[in-house]
Amino acid sequence: MKRFIIRMLLFLVLAGLGALAYWRATKIEVVDVLVKPVEYGSVERIVANTRAGTVEACMRSSPTPSVGGQIARLEVKEGDFVKEGQLLLELWNDDVKAEVSLAQSQLAEAKSSAQAACLEAEVAEREADRLVPLQKRGGASADQTDKAVTQAKAGAARCEAAKSGVMVSESRLAVAKAKVARTRLIAPFAGVVATVTGDLLQYVTPSPPGIPTPPTIDIIASDCFYVTAPIDEVDAPGVEPGLPARIKLDAFPDVAFDGSVKRVAPFVQDYEKQARTVDIEVAFENEADMAKLLAGYSADVEVIIEVRNRVLRVPTEGVIDGKRLFVLDTKEAVLREREVKTGLSNWNYTEVLQGVAEGDLVVTSVDAPGVEDGAPATNTSVSQ
Repeated sequence: MKRFIIRMLLFLVLAGLGALAYWRATKIEVVDVLVKPVEYGSVERIVANTRAGTVEACMRSSPTPSVGGQIARLEVKEGDFVKEGQLLLELWNDDVKAEVSLAQSQLAEAKSSAQAACLEAEVAEREADRLVPLQKRGGASADQTDKAVTQAKAGAARCEAAKSGVMVSESRLAVAKAKVARTRLIAPFAGVVATVTGDLLQYVTPSPPGIPTPPTIDIIASDCFYVTAPIDEVDAPGVEPGLPARIKLDAFPDVAFDGSVKRVAPFVQDYEKQARTVDIEVAFENEADMAKLLAGYSADVEVIIEVRNRVLRVPTEGVIDGKRLFVLDTKEAVLREREVKTGLSNWNYTEVLQGVAEGDLVVTSVDAPGVEDGAPATNTSVSQ
């Protein structure tokens, strides 16, 4: 009896396994896909950078004293905002300041001497003017008149010489002031101090010709920025100044800034083991956007070459080899492969000239297992 029961149980297990194998063999696999409806909208042809671009300041300066010397005054530190014309640092310059004081004293002396010489010349001229008519009427001798005229001319010459001396003194003072100016660094524009490499009492020297040295102070303008980015040489002929562009920054992932192409480099960059590229510069259209920026942010740009509005478009991710796509037949719950003719295309949308109609549900998950012509499809959802 026990053997009979065991045989029956074994028979039932084997029958169940066989039924399960048969069910699995004959089961119809249903593909779960994402779809999106064909719609009317705009499609752009764009050109994008091949490597990350960089936010650059419109103005950047790395001033260094034009003479060597010891830093006596350091008026700024890294991160400070400075105004145009503000003193940044000053080298020890007591000696040239003394030259300025000496030149100022010499100038004052030269002006006084010139004033005295010119007053004497005026007196001599008036005397000569008085004697000349008297001599014609016989009221003064010829020798006396000639002497007065000669003294007047000599006085005028001394006056001019004294005036020239004043000009020489003014030039000496200007030279002395220029020497002082060479020991001072002045902010060329308003901005933020990015780097300070000098310290008080440190000796700095100017860069020798052809040998760059670190700047003493690095200033970056904080109110104007643009993006420089490389594009593939193949795309360069279609890009020209004035074309609209979108700027995207990693620091602001949810924001697209409006921009326009400002410059296209007139040469191709040839980096070893890299594609040949052309650098472009894209300006920010809205000044308010630049208040959020910092120089050095990484950036991507999309230059808009052409726009077509009110055209049939499908998600680009659903187009295969630029000429095929799958559409969900909702009546029969199966996938249908369609041959299509496409137009403009970008990463998001592709224009379809023929092959689909508005409202058709295009499969966007074309890489999902089982996606093929005639495959059953159900439990689908619309992709966003």
